[in-house]
Amino acid sequence: MTYIKLEKADGLALLTIDRPEGLNALNREVLRELTQVLLDLADDDQVRALIITGAGDRAFVAGADIAEMVDMDRSEAEMFARFGNRVMNQISSFPVPVIAAVNGYALGGGFELALACDLRLASQKASFAFPETGLGITPGFGGTQRLARLAGPMTAMDLIMTGRRIKADEARALGIVMEVTDQEQLLDRARELGRTIASEAPVAVREAKRAIMQGLDLILVEGLTLEEVCFGRCFETKDQKRAMTSFLNKEPIEEFEGE
Repeated sequence: MTYIKLEKADGLALLTIDRPEGLNALNREVLRELTQVLLDLADDDQVRALIITGAGDRAFVAGADIAEMVDMDRSEAEMFARFGNRVMNQISSFPVPVIAAVNGYALGGGFELALACDLRLASQKASFAFPETGLGITPGFGGTQRLARLAGPMTAMDLIMTGRRIKADEARALGIVMEVTDQEQLLDRARELGRTIASEAPVAVREAKRAIMQGLDLILVEGLTLEEVCFGRCFETKDQKRAMTSFLNKEPIEEFEGE
């Protein structure tokens, strides 16, 4: 891999987008590498949480690559957006929780990448914006859809139609970011959160994510039926039997094995 760095330890995978000459901007090759890494990680039963960040201390991801887009025609632009959305959907549907550690600029496609993650932490140096309308385009990798669902249509219209940039504290106030930390503590906090998730029953965590994410597209009664199915799935696991038995016996719960 040229632009993706991957580290794995203690049930966590840390994926770093490393394209410093472009402030980690997303071009086709970065998207291709992301696709492959996500496919490989999805098949790794040892990974219980995924952290995504950007290399350096200036940018998480400073958007999609404008130099690659400038001469596209309509058909090429739609194909590029489709490709980007496939990658973002890989992240949002990834089987284990995905944590964005936003360490700097999250602009355009970078904002969309963060929105595709399940949990978002930001350093005080982070900033978020959709500058697309100032470039004559709309967001194309899910920004109009995910931001409206997360923060409401009015906030989405404000940020997308004005292109204004917001800092981490405002992003937190809007419910876009769950927590703001010092820059130096960001990855440590992301790892701490990831380890906490990794310490819980893996099947239960996966089924909880499935219920929440798939349930967003369902009416309430259908979502409740999905929750019942996910709840029942957990009762097929040895982890559930051991944990509940230990609880009733007032014994320490053993480490979860994911089965």
